[in-house]
Parts: sequence; structure tokens; C-alpha cells
Amino acid sequence: MTAPVIDCLQYANWSEEIFRQMRAGGVHAVHVTITYHENFRETVHNIERWNCWFERYPHLIFLGRTGDDVRLAQKTNRTAVFFGAQNPSVIEDDIRLVEICHMLGLRFMQLSYNNQSLLAAGCYENNDPGITRMGRQVIREMNRVGLVVDMSHSGDRSTLEAIEISERPIAITHANPSWWHPALRNKSHQVLKALTDSGGMLGFSLYPHHLKHGSKCTAESFCEMVLETAERYGVDRIGIGSDLCQDQPDSIVTWMRNGRWSKELDLGEGSTTVPGFPDQPPWFKDNRDFDNIADGLRAKSMSEHDVALIMGGNWLRFYDESFSPRAAL
Repeated sequence: MTAPVIDCLQYANWSEEIFRQMRAGGVHAVHVTITYHENFRETVHNIERWNCWFERYPHLIFLGRTGDDVRLAQKTNRTAVFFGAQNPSVIEDDIRLVEICHMLGLRFMQLSYNNQSLLAAGCYENNDPGITRMGRQVIREMNRVGLVVDMSHSGDRSTLEAIEISERPIAITHANPSWWHPALRNKSHQVLKALTDSGGMLGFSLYPHHLKHGSKCTAESFCEMVLETAERYGVDRIGIGSDLCQDQPDSIVTWMRNGRWSKELDLGEGSTTVPGFPDQPPWFKDNRDFDNIADGLRAKSMSEHDVALIMGGNWLRFYDESFSPRAAL
């Protein structure tokens, strides 16, 4: 069986049209954000909505729980959907909800989203005190049940401490190197070196604020960045995490950044980001455009083997290694 196409982060305004586009684009698995700042019960409501979609479109999508579900998606020409949380609000202040969330299908959880949480500091904070006491225990519990630690929106110190504390490799599912484009959300060489050296995974983001020249970023520039990242840290630890927010209204940005904690649009210290969703680059508008990335990498003389790893093979290996509970001693 050929390697799958896996996108390790999307937050689209989901619809039958998008599900069909995933099939047209040959996307075999996608990690979807089902909760930002929602509490546990509100997240369960979001899962209920996804269950309705699974019932309505079983020929297009189904809930993914393990790497074998990606293989099933390949065999049955469908897309396996893996749940994730971009904020630990879902577990509230109850560590026992970590296991419950895993039972309900969550496979990724960020320890913070831009600002300080009960577990870690976000990348927009002026001060990053690192992983909190609760954070250390939650990481241990996430390791136990098979819920991946995601530090995509976290500060450098918190991220480096999470890498050190976690007994299983962590992920940065959607970000780019800051040496390519110095956005607040992109990651430093120090972080990426520690991440990849420890067996963790980086998913490259196609969100325009994370791209050099934003919406005008070229496929060539993006693919040059991918190649340089592979040369620096190894081709086995990188994949795609597009951060595609297709068809979302601009009002969703307010929810993403503010949640309930702020009355003012949070842009982050020193950020030049403007409100609203920017236009996607013309070569990556929706799920039908993944071939443009693969073709761009081939045009840079990357081997078919390495292209397949980046487009999904590496994430599949990571899914196989990460989603199952650890055996009891």
C-alpha cells in the first residue's frame, strides 16, 4: 500500500462539500480541532455534531482512533477524522478528564493556546514560567492514555520543558520555522532541534500569517523551506499540518483568540496580525490542492520516498506509536 496523505490540523467550517473535497484531494486522514475554549460538556456537544456527520456521510468520513484507521481509509476510499483540542479547557481543572477525552476520541491536546493556561504558557505571553505543577501531572497522564502533547501555540520555555518532561514524543502539529518567517507562532531552531531529536513531529502550516509573504507566498518558497527543514532536522520528523480554516466566517477569529477571557481582540505582543482570516495562497485553497505541495517538492528534486514521508508517511508512523495507551506494569 502506498503512503497516505495526512493533514495534521484543520479547523474548517465543515460541510458535505469539504468532505467531498477531501476525497477529491486524496486526503486519507485529518486531525480536526473540535474544541478551542469550550469546557468538557461543550466539547461533548461538538462531538455529538461530528457523530451526526459520521452517520450522514459514512461513505466519506469516519472517526479515526489508531493508525490502522488511516489504512482502512485508504482501502475504503474515505477520510479518517482524528479529534484534537487546541486548548486544555476541555479538561477544566480535572486531570481525570484526560482519560475520558481519549475514550471519546481525542488524540491531540495543546497545553496552551497563545496565553497562559493551567498547564503551560502560550507564545503571546510576555513571560513564560514553563510547565506548571498540574501540567507535569497532565503530561504524565496524557502519556499513559495515548493523548499526544501538542505545543503549537505555546512559548519556547514551556515547549522545551514539555519535550523534556514527556516520556513519549510530542508534536507541534501546525507551525513553521521562525528562521524562515519570524511570526510569533513559528518555532525557533532551539525548539525544533529539541523536538526532532526527541522523536517528535512538526507539521508545516499553510496558514498565511505563518508564511513568508503571507497570502502571496509561493509554492516554491514553501517547498524550499520544507527541504531546508529536512536537511537541518531529518526528513523523518516532518509532515503537513495545514491549519486550513476553510469557509470560516471572520467572527470565528474572535473566538479562537479571545475565548471568554478578553473583551478585546487579542493580537499578541508585537504582532502585526490583522483581524479576520487572510486569503489562502492560490496554490493551496482547499483539500484538493495537496498535490501542489507534493509536485513542488518533486520539482526541488526530492525523492518519491521522501515526498511520501512528508505527505503522510511520517504522521502514520507517529500515529501508530502515539495513540494507544501504555501497557500497565
